[in-house]
Amino acid sequence: MAYLDGKQVLVTGGTGSFGSTIVERLLRETDCRKIIIFSRDEAKQYFMRDRFRGETQLEFRIGDVRDLRSVERACEGVDAVFHAAALKQVPSCEEYPLEAVKTNILGAQNVIDAAHSQGVERILAISTDKAVKPVNAMGLSKAMQEKLFIAANHGSNSRFSCVRYGNVLNSRGSIIPLFLDQLNRQKDLTLTDERMTRFILTLKKATDLVLHVIEEMRGGEIFIPRIPALLVKDLAEVILGQAKSSGNGHRRIRCIGIRPGEKIHETLVSEDEVRRCVESNETFVILPNENRIREVPPDFHPKGPGEFRSDSCPRLNPREIQELLASEAPE
Repeated sequence: MAYLDGKQVLVTGGTGSFGSTIVERLLRETDCRKIIIFSRDEAKQYFMRDRFRGETQLEFRIGDVRDLRSVERACEGVDAVFHAAALKQVPSCEEYPLEAVKTNILGAQNVIDAAHSQGVERILAISTDKAVKPVNAMGLSKAMQEKLFIAANHGSNSRFSCVRYGNVLNSRGSIIPLFLDQLNRQKDLTLTDERMTRFILTLKKATDLVLHVIEEMRGGEIFIPRIPALLVKDLAEVILGQAKSSGNGHRRIRCIGIRPGEKIHETLVSEDEVRRCVESNETFVILPNENRIREVPPDFHPKGPGEFRSDSCPRLNPREIQELLASEAPE
């Protein structure tokens, strides 16, 4: 990660699950001159400041990506931006779609405009599988965020790229903390549809990818990890089985029906994107439409036919799900 050494880095949404993890990795594995943590949550900043007490590279800034001027001030002197600020909960975005627009679309454009005005070198946005063939407000807003970031490269000396992945193990608001909370409250585990599949990865793998991409990005790409999927019902059964073995398993799995804006399966590479997608053993890279990237790394080759979907890619079995849960403890 030589690129980041001596650089000033901004992390929007820096107090979230991803943001706090990438900050920890930057402190441990790079020689950044300064790391600015930008978020609107005063309480989370207080606890994060206490957690990293003594780390002189850190600077905390209260602000909101919805406010261009506050983003511009945060970008002063910055070399690289990890843009992780977002509204990401499907139900809340369905109920308040305008709020998703303000943060995920207009907020993304504010980051782009601030980066342009301040001469930031590299800006990387964190996206989601729900941006592919979107059916909900959150996915639609993140799809537009991707479009804005790719288009921002036109006539710009700054480089803008995206990373797109699926559900992150134990991130705030994700399914695993929900299941554990239901067990702690002596409630049944609620499943919306027994057929539902989801992509899954650990926070470590997500941050590994992001730190690799900030080094390699040339601008205009969407980077996607080649990750497994799981049947959500299998995940619920594994968690319930673990609870029973510890004497807390007097509950059952109950189907409640699919929620508004929810898919049965997710897609990380769509049929339309396949024609401009290259792949390696670890990663897919969707090239920009005009294919400004003339040289593809030697370990990449054109992706084969077919989408990369959670119902057709390699799927974790119950034993592998148990191993995954054991690999990364909840926050």
